[in-house]
Amino acid sequence: MIDLQRIINSRQALTLASVPNGFTPLLLADLTRAAKTRALYIAPDESAMRAIADAVPFFAPEIEILILPGWDCLPYDRASPSVAVTSQRMSTLQALQQPSKKKQLVVTTIGAVIQKYVTPFRIRQTGERLAAGREISRERLASLLQSNGYFRVDTVADSGEFAIRGSIVDLFPAGSEVGLRLDFFGDEIESIRRFNPSDQRSIDQVEHFDILPAVEALMDEEAIKRFRVGYRERFGVTATGDPLYQAVSEGRRLSGMDHWLPLFEERMATIFDHVGADALVIRDSGAIAAGQSRLDAITDYHENRVKAQAAEPGSYRPLPPEMLYLNGDELEQLFADNAAHLVTPFAQPDSANIIDFGIGAARDFAPERAHKVNVYEAVAAHLKSLHAAKTKTVIASYSVGARERLKSLLADHKAPTIVAADSWQQALGVAAGQTAIVVLPLDHGYSTPDLVVLSEQDMLGDRLVRRQKRRKSADAFLAELAALTPGDLVVHQDHGIGRYDGLISIPVGNSPHDCVALTYAGGDKLYVPVENIDVLSRYGSDSENVALDKLGGEAWQRRKSRLKERIRAIAGELLKTAAERALRPGSIIEVDGPAYASFVDRFPYEETEDQLRVIEEVLQDLSAGKPMDRLVCGDVGFGKTEVAMRAAFAAAMAGLQVAVIAPTTLLARQHYANFAERFRDLPLRLGRLSRLVPAAEATQTREGLGDGTVDIVIGTHAVLAKSLQFKRLGLVIVDEEQRFGVNHKEQLKALKTDVHMLTLTATPIPRTLQMAMSGLRELSVIQTPPVDRLAVRTYVMPWDPVVLREALLREHYRGGQSFFVVPRISDLTEIEEYLRTEIPEVKYVTAHGQMSPTQVEERMSAFYEKRYDILLSTTIVESGLDIPSANTLIIHRADRFGLAQLYQLRGRVGRSKTRAYAYLTHEPNHVLTETAEKRLKVLGDLDSLGAGFQLASHDLDIRGAGNLVGDEQSGHIKEVGFELYQSMLEEAILEARAGAHGLAKPRGSFSPQITIDAPILIPEDYVPDLSVRMALYRRLNDLEEGQDIEGFAAEMTDRFGPIPEPTQNLLKLIQIKQNALVAQVAKIEVGARGTLVSFHQDTPPNVSGLLAYVDKLGETAKLRPDSKLVINRIWGDPAARLNGCLQLSRGLANLARRHGSPSRP
Repeated sequence: MIDLQRIINSRQALTLASVPNGFTPLLLADLTRAAKTRALYIAPDESAMRAIADAVPFFAPEIEILILPGWDCLPYDRASPSVAVTSQRMSTLQALQQPSKKKQLVVTTIGAVIQKYVTPFRIRQTGERLAAGREISRERLASLLQSNGYFRVDTVADSGEFAIRGSIVDLFPAGSEVGLRLDFFGDEIESIRRFNPSDQRSIDQVEHFDILPAVEALMDEEAIKRFRVGYRERFGVTATGDPLYQAVSEGRRLSGMDHWLPLFEERMATIFDHVGADALVIRDSGAIAAGQSRLDAITDYHENRVKAQAAEPGSYRPLPPEMLYLNGDELEQLFADNAAHLVTPFAQPDSANIIDFGIGAARDFAPERAHKVNVYEAVAAHLKSLHAAKTKTVIASYSVGARERLKSLLADHKAPTIVAADSWQQALGVAAGQTAIVVLPLDHGYSTPDLVVLSEQDMLGDRLVRRQKRRKSADAFLAELAALTPGDLVVHQDHGIGRYDGLISIPVGNSPHDCVALTYAGGDKLYVPVENIDVLSRYGSDSENVALDKLGGEAWQRRKSRLKERIRAIAGELLKTAAERALRPGSIIEVDGPAYASFVDRFPYEETEDQLRVIEEVLQDLSAGKPMDRLVCGDVGFGKTEVAMRAAFAAAMAGLQVAVIAPTTLLARQHYANFAERFRDLPLRLGRLSRLVPAAEATQTREGLGDGTVDIVIGTHAVLAKSLQFKRLGLVIVDEEQRFGVNHKEQLKALKTDVHMLTLTATPIPRTLQMAMSGLRELSVIQTPPVDRLAVRTYVMPWDPVVLREALLREHYRGGQSFFVVPRISDLTEIEEYLRTEIPEVKYVTAHGQMSPTQVEERMSAFYEKRYDILLSTTIVESGLDIPSANTLIIHRADRFGLAQLYQLRGRVGRSKTRAYAYLTHEPNHVLTETAEKRLKVLGDLDSLGAGFQLASHDLDIRGAGNLVGDEQSGHIKEVGFELYQSMLEEAILEARAGAHGLAKPRGSFSPQITIDAPILIPEDYVPDLSVRMALYRRLNDLEEGQDIEGFAAEMTDRFGPIPEPTQNLLKLIQIKQNALVAQVAKIEVGARGTLVSFHQDTPPNVSGLLAYVDKLGETAKLRPDSKLVINRIWGDPAARLNGCLQLSRGLANLARRHGSPSRP
């Protein structure tokens, strides 16, 4: 046993030899346990650091792990590091200053060590403890938060944000998973609750809380003063005109200001000042080279900045590297002073400063994989031979699911008994002759004479596992987006298109009642009570030249009924197609267990939850025995191809032919390469068809498809050619559906009555999206991004040659490629000129739509093979190209592109693990049109991945949606607006379905009007933000059941404080309205002398029941000949009126229910 004390007490740096990767976490766990205070581990890069942080807790669950990442931006960047990173760094630095009962292991990267830090003293100054009962005014709290780098927003969704709503302050602290909600009474904090940002509901209470800064550049008055003096001294008085200098002087934060951090501080410290002198420091041998390349990058970026500064003074004044970073000699010195022990996997002879652990790497089964030998059998044999030698064996698997799969696969191949264990102690205690299998994220195992640990990766080859991250919920984001802003066009069911002017309070009787104010043609005003807001829908975003309707005119009713006829026809057509598919039997495709399992094991990533769900849905559809028609929407690069591969595998192994269709030859070529790689040694033949395939091969493939020898064909729409015959086509997979023209779609449709169809798309065109919405095509959405994909950093900015030059060079120096996209062919020459004169170091190639297709292919292929650095093109890049090395995208005149186009373009970068950048530029000194500005803003905000689907629904709204089935893709539902069109369509389909099944048609929809003299509104001092108030009204109108209202009330109390009386009344009114819908009551008027109830279309649903009810009430009630019900009872005050009305509506609803009337129209 090696003496750990020798390492811990050593005053000079030792080398710990023969420590393979897989053994490092266990060694660190043992060293941290034995250390005096804490241990610091320096990894070569971010992913190695995260891997250690994930693996150590398995060996030592009692250790506290602190992660200290480096900045996720480049040296001398224009961008600041992301808030997630800075807040994590600050919470770790803060934790290092607090006394800790547990032993701590700090994991960091060499990049983070090279950087300089604010001093421990400054960190101790920062935190501010908030406890219940403490007095602090909300203004003071707001300024405290802002100086700590928090941003004020309307609704808190991400770390580093806060919102103030009346007496409630929400904030999302740095380094925390959940938000905090402070409830004030006057200036005293009454309670502190934690809440979940995705649904804004509270979780539990906490006693107190420490606010940490979300940024490193702390802007208190002293710091600002220091910065101003330092900036002037260093760059001269002329520099006071710089945007940075002015922003900081005013106390504003500017993106990228962190790169001048030393000017804010008196002095800077190193990481070793923070961890303390007694800390045990261990560094990975890989960190040496990584550190060197980081130092080179720093010098390089600094020189570029200085050069640009000389060419264009004042653009960016960089600080000298020694202020921000350590240099190589300082680093070496610090490592020597702090006895930073080096861990290396290679063996070295023992000596005074070398300890050899004598541990080997685990056996790697790469040779077996290469020779196509069954890996599982080889593993089983290996385990048996180890047991014969009395060696303990442990298998490390990535996840519980993978552990089960491995266990059964190994058992099938006659491995020794495998026992699942949940802890390291338990794994070591497994009986001799048995193998323990644990969930432990190790990349590689290790072997000692008495213990061998094998990882899943040793057996199956590289796999990438995603770290679990918290997901922003998409619904919350979309709800915010659908909020109305004054000036938007809205559509009223009965009166047509008007303009929304905001909320206004109108007296009804003697009480205020909130209404939505609309203006119609000629300045007429219409006020809609908030409880009837459901008769309104948004028109859609493109409202620039739409005429308003006239109140009381019949043009609107005419337009609406015309459209209704058209929609009815569409619905009938759709149902026919769907019914035909449902009646035709499809081939039943079952999945072959063991073969499928080993095919799945070749997938080098861990599937995301969404992906697994979609795969499951597709396989179920295939085995259901009727033709599948499923649309898979997933963001660009979210693993839709894998879904297609698994479906293709299932179909081909079941003996059916599969056709994969892509819109361009390049994409087809890529798919072919991927499929060929995955289907490598299976008994299946792949063929390809497209313009680029040599004629002989194409003929061969065509014949093979005809006589059934080719199983899978991949190609462009050449596959759709009429002359092509399949022997037993069973599955058609269409990729990037939005790019096929209508004719090709019609051809596809002809194929599709009895074959299985699987359609993949990233931004579904509105038509398909709507089909899915109306429940006529099955829709699956993949929203989780794959392993460690970083969101693309998007900048929207005026054209700035220096920034763009630097962006292109930065990509060039990190060995990557860039896209440069222009809207029109005529813009190409100007940009070519710019590239030639300003950036002669890089090679570019131009491609556009007027070249012959072969020419475009050649140029694209040359770029794909890295012969050029920049691809300068019109929008042809958007077509699904996958070039992992391209990570910078510049769009010239971005305001000229559509939202879906911009989104598709942006999806072309960021396919690999490096941070990608997108620059959307517009003309300097020009004002953008409103729509363009909206578009660019949405794109800038949609930094979260997985927004493709949300975006389509958004774009649907900017573009309007087309006709669903035929070619009348009118683009705009100019006539009635988007939301109403959709609901009309759904109604028509329900009607047609009911008609087809011989059921009664559902009665038309209506919104009951209820007039009561009682204050009904959400007061402004309760929810000050108009758009939030409007969103609440909208949500209230969507509630369907009594208990939904209870839940909603609970949520409001939680978010905004105790509910005031007018809002309680509103909730009661909504309940009355729900009952009225069931009872088919169109109007209830509560007046001074009694109440009048009118039924929808003057027909009460249960006449006999109603008469009995009237009899029971005796004198007070009578039913008039015109079927109106009169109640002669006077309720004195508002509360009594509401309660009386609620009782009455309940009674009527119960009558209707007994009669069995449709509960919902």
